[in-house]
Amino acid sequence: MKQNAIRHLLPGIFQRTAVEGNPLSAILDLMEALHAPSEEKLRTLDANFDPHRAPDAFVPFLAHWVDMDRLFEEPRGGARQGQSTPRLLPTGLGCLRELIAAAAYLSQWRGTSKGLLLFLETATGVGGFEIEERVPGPGGKPRPFHFLLRAPRELLPYRALIERIAESEKPAYVTYEIEFVDKVPSQG
Repeated sequence: MKQNAIRHLLPGIFQRTAVEGNPLSAILDLMEALHAPSEEKLRTLDANFDPHRAPDAFVPFLAHWVDMDRLFEEPRGGARQGQSTPRLLPTGLGCLRELIAAAAYLSQWRGTSKGLLLFLETATGVGGFEIEERVPGPGGKPRPFHFLLRAPRELLPYRALIERIAESEKPAYVTYEIEFVDKVPSQG
């Protein structure tokens, strides 16, 4: 709040006596300076809630709001006493920001092949996932309520993340297996 705006909030007698160089003017200058940091925070407050503009330190908090913190890695060596900070998404902060931004849309497709594929691509930043729903079982007949998830071989280091996503996004009664494959060249 600028000094002139603060002056207009004062009683009339103070407004008339607040002239440059007197103690009241100095107090108004100080009040303006004290308000500046808070006003700057309030002016840019909306950026904190936009996953693409939020400060890096605030992104895990946003992830918690949309239930994406379930994908965070546990600290190496297990959680230590007094340590509550998990490691973030192993694919990086950029992918976590994208997941947060897409959370509402992803929740609409939860439990579907489309939702699982979109979730995996967003979480890893890599395309090329496939789901085969008619997986042959013993005797060659398709296994009921089972699917095969094919993931790009380059994502093998992220197997634990892919498994966490598959477990949380598939229907509870469905089983699955993961196979890492080389990318199939797209036809076009």
